Amino acid sequence: MLLPVIDQQFAGVIWRIEIDILSDTIFLEIRSADKQVSFSSLNLVTGAVNFTGYTTPERWLTGMEAAYNGILLLHNYQSENTPTHKGITAVNSNGEVSWSNYTYAFDHLSVNGPILFNTQLQPKKLFLVDVKTGERLRQFEQTIDTEVENYIVAPQILSPDQLQLTLPAEPYGNIIHYVDHNNFRIVSLHTLNAAQLQQQLYIMDGPSLVYEDLLSADIQKMQPESFIMYKNSLIYIKNKSELRVLNL
Repeated sequence: MLLPVIDQQFAGVIWRIEIDILSDTIFLEIRSADKQVSFSSLNLVTGAVNFTGYTTPERWLTGMEAAYNGILLLHNYQSENTPTHKGITAVNSNGEVSWSNYTYAFDHLSVNGPILFNTQLQPKKLFLVDVKTGERLRQFEQTIDTEVENYIVAPQILSPDQLQLTLPAEPYGNIIHYVDHNNFRIVSLHTLNAAQLQQQLYIMDGPSLVYEDLLSADIQKMQPESFIMYKNSLIYIKNKSELRVLNL
């Protein structure tokens, strides 16, 4: 049977994840019922925890922008009533602030690093910065500062009739989420158990069931896709607050 390389419970809802392809690190944004946001970092290959429960002076109005070369980029908001982002804070793999700038804002992530702009200048002019130091390197060049490939594969949405596989449980509804990876066949589906709607995850190796998990129980409606593949890592969230990763 397969076993998770990461099985981490968090004290809040996993609101967002970002993956750094250069270090194979997953970063998580966790939001709790008492309006506290925190951030965590784990290595997808080894399962090692870089940091967890990292908070900023701003309890709630902050979030993740992107991750690059082991650095997590955070933003604030201009105000509680606007979605406009303001400022950049770079957090390293030790959970320490490497640099921050409150007049810069994030535009997008390129293969060469983060592309930012100065919110005090109009019209907006994009530039590349060194993610480790925040130093402005040069003007953004579209031909070479292309977007990063994320290596993420989302499951296909199939009907049970399209999936030529004997399933371990009878699916409820007409939707199966499916990925075929390294001879493993990964399936997520909904079941009805004692009038309760549940979401299940199964991994098959040929005809054999080698892994299963109950993702959520007693849910009110059909849930969206429940897992992703990143390179050889199967990543999924259980009960909204638990991260599990298997290397396939």
